[in-house]
Amino acid sequence: MASIANRERGFTLIELMIVVAVIGILAAIAYPSYQNSVDKSRRTDGKSALSGLAGAMERHYTTNSTYEGAATGGADTGSPEIFPDEAPLDSSNKFYDLTIEAADATSFTLRAAPKGVHAGDGYLELTSTGVRRWDQNNNGAIDAGENTWEE
Repeated sequence: MASIANRERGFTLIELMIVVAVIGILAAIAYPSYQNSVDKSRRTDGKSALSGLAGAMERHYTTNSTYEGAATGGADTGSPEIFPDEAPLDSSNKFYDLTIEAADATSFTLRAAPKGVHAGDGYLELTSTGVRRWDQNNNGAIDAGENTWEE
């Protein structure tokens, strides 16, 4: 009886290895879902910034009767002068560069190009007619049948 009472209680090495294996399996399942959620959140920031830039383009049009000249230095294309050129707007970590891809007297095309750790996600585009496109394949072009992004 005394030998049973004096025995120390604890976990065996096998039990600890099983717990570590279970935690590893759970992490392997959860991490891709987490990463997908982070990517979607960053993409939403890019979409919001493009919508904000589109609003700035409309204000520019109201003042100047043209979409031209809204880029840096009064140019028609390039980094916007009328709106921040990176997104998200409220963070020090920027995941998109915002540019005016095309602008004339009556129309514009805006682009959010991913950068940094988000670089492989494909660019987002928004036009003055409200067309929203996403280069989901990240091949540098909007392919036929490719996803249009939703609000």
